[in-house]
Formats: sequence, C-alpha cells, structure tokens
Amino acid sequence: MTQPRSNVQMGVATMVGSSVSNQAGAAIGALAFPVIGPVGVVAVRQLVTALVLGAAVRPRFRSMTGAQFRPVLGLAVVFSVMNASLYIAVERIGLGLAVTLEFLGPLAVAVLTSRRVVDVACAIVAGAGVLVLTDPGPTTDYLGIGSALTAAAAWAGYILLNKTLGQRLPGVQGTAAASALSAVAWIPLTAVWFVHHPPTGESLVFAVACGILASAIPFAADLITLRRLPAGLFGTLTSLNPVWAALSGWLILHQMLSAHQLTGIGLIAASNIAVTVAGFARQSRERRVQSATDATR
Repeated sequence: MTQPRSNVQMGVATMVGSSVSNQAGAAIGALAFPVIGPVGVVAVRQLVTALVLGAAVRPRFRSMTGAQFRPVLGLAVVFSVMNASLYIAVERIGLGLAVTLEFLGPLAVAVLTSRRVVDVACAIVAGAGVLVLTDPGPTTDYLGIGSALTAAAAWAGYILLNKTLGQRLPGVQGTAAASALSAVAWIPLTAVWFVHHPPTGESLVFAVACGILASAIPFAADLITLRRLPAGLFGTLTSLNPVWAALSGWLILHQMLSAHQLTGIGLIAASNIAVTVAGFARQSRERRVQSATDATR
C-alpha cells in the first residue's frame, strides 16, 4: 500500500531528526571521556536506555520461551559490545571515522545475503573507502580502527538478531528485554569503574544526555518512522549517519577531518545508499510482478 505523501514527509523528517539526535548525543557523550572515559559513558547510556525502554514497554520475561529468550540474551551481549567498542573507537579516532567504519556492519549483511552484482560492486567501493579513510601506515591507530570494526560486526549481529526477535516477540519487547539484561550486567562494572573514576556532575549530565539523545529518542523515532516509510527509504536515510557524525564531531568536539578522510566517508556512505536503493527497487519489482500474477489468476 502506498503511504500518503504527508506520512512520508513526516517519516523523513522524523528519521532525519533521529539520526541528528543520535550523532549529537554520541558527541556530547564524548565530552565526558576526560573524566569517566568511554566505559563510564557506555555504562550510563546502557542504564538510561534500559530505564526508558523498561518504563515504556515493560518486557515480560516470565512469559518468554527458550526460543525467545536466547536471541534476547544474544542481543544483550551485542548491545554491550557494540556500544563499548564504538565509544573506545570514538575516543581514539574521532566520531566521524568511528561511525563510518561501524556502518560496514549493515553493508556486510546486505552484501552477504545477496548475490547481486551491484552489491558486490558496492562492497568493493566501500573497501576502497576504508583504505582511503584509514590511510594505513606506521602512525595509524589500529586499535581504534579495530574497535570500530568490532562495533560494525556487532551491528551486523544486531540486525540479524532483531530480525529473529521480530518474528518471535511483538513490538520492541525483544529490544527492551535485551536492554534490561545488558544494564543489569553493567551495574557491578559501573560501580567498580566509578570508584576508580569518580564522576563529576557535569560528566554525568553529558552521559545521561548521550543516553537520551543517542538511544531513547532514536528508538522511539524508529518506531514512528517504520510505520510511515518504506524499508528501503528508511535504510537510505540511515546511511546518512556518517555525515551527521562528521558534522557533530566538528561542531561539538572540534574534530577536523582531512580531505582523504572526507573522501573515504563519502565512498562508504555512497555504498550504503546504493545497496539500499537497489534492494528497495528489487523489492518493488517483485511486488509488481506478484501483483500482476495474482491479477491474472
């Protein structure tokens, strides 16, 4: 069914606002790094996300079957790995580079689940983008790049686990339950970490703002957007996150990007957009063929 134009416009506006909020939140969280480090910021973000989603969704653990709980547990692990590795990367190589490399996760899922020539071509372009972006050499921060790539792998796992949970649990029950489990696991680590890295009021404000802007608002916005936009357009708009990350890093963290880094970001973002648009076009053709077939029966 074709969405009304006003619905699509509202969906696009919500999606763009969500992605800007996400990357601005990540940049604000990075302001707390000098006091509580990436681990402290991630810990607070995990707790804030769990509180917001828990209050809104109230996940029902007691009614879950084993088949439902296992992917929830897997998603809880993925949340922790994805957020921790991304923020370690942000501290070492900057927000724009870290988020761009993280986007290789969704691209890898799209390419590996498809045999289309365009996807393979986009993967090659993205690979060239990685080389241009990271500029391997003696001074390259391989730990920062490795952390960003770990976040990318975790995001790929997030996509696959969410697809499974979408078939086994209604709404965002799975996401809320995974957030709660992840937060529980972080509580003892948070207590020990803050004993050795005492937070200031300002650093906690930055970390809480990160949790709200980078998790709570995007989760709520995604629910609204997915009801208004085709999946292909949603994916295309998501691919603009590296652009917002680069802008947020520049405006909030004063992280300047060189020409080759901007070129690499452009190549990877373009690859994501091309894969998403091609997939959306293929799905549209398949629906038209199916509709024509049904009409002739």
